[in-house]
Amino acid sequence: MSRMADDDTDRMWTVEDHLRGKDPRWVDLYRAVEAAILACGPVTYAVSATTITFRGERRGFAGARPTRAGVDGYLDLTRPLVGDRRIRRATPYTQRLHVNAFRLTSPDDVDETFRGWVREAYAVGQGAHLRA
Repeated sequence: MSRMADDDTDRMWTVEDHLRGKDPRWVDLYRAVEAAILACGPVTYAVSATTITFRGERRGFAGARPTRAGVDGYLDLTRPLVGDRRIRRATPYTQRLHVNAFRLTSPDDVDETFRGWVREAYAVGQGAHLRA
């Protein structure tokens, strides 16, 4: 959770704040993304007004939230992802990492390829990129 000023009061953002009032299709799709991430191992949440970040032992490695158009998010990987319609852009973040922004619009988007990307990102969250 994260604090943010909201009408002169401190507010703690939660996952539920991001889900409240959203299209149930996108909430279900977010939950599928969340399940894929949680299947990798333990994470902590860092929730802000702009996204729900998933953190590993060393760093944040993924983020996601339902929007009007689906589920938007990112995966931090040691490589850019190209050639897949789900990937909106891949941007170098450090010498070793790329931020891969995605948009999912169907439960079928959380397929084995996506789950593989999530596993790669989870390894980044655990610090694997520092040992390479």
